Amino acid sequence: MSFIFCSRLRVLKFPKKNNIVMKIFVKAKPSARETKVEKTDETHLIISVKEPPVQGRANAAIVAACAEYFNVPEYKVAIVSGRTSREKIIEIQL
Repeated sequence: MSFIFCSRLRVLKFPKKNNIVMKIFVKAKPSARETKVEKTDETHLIISVKEPPVQGRANAAIVAACAEYFNVPEYKVAIVSGRTSREKIIEIQL
């Protein structure tokens, strides 16, 4: 993102031309026996992780599993919605 500062302290954000963002819907399964990613259709995944849903450990493991599945760095994966729910929306920058 590039930023342009305007009068009255407003910040306008302009996305870069080659910045592609993908949103996927995830059903989380914390405290599973193994970490795995299952694709149900083009935009839905089921992600099972070993970590329990305590202090954000399961969310961190889900972000790491998504990053590994899509072969992108972890900083390009973000949970947009559902931090305390099993149903999550995740945004991935490609």
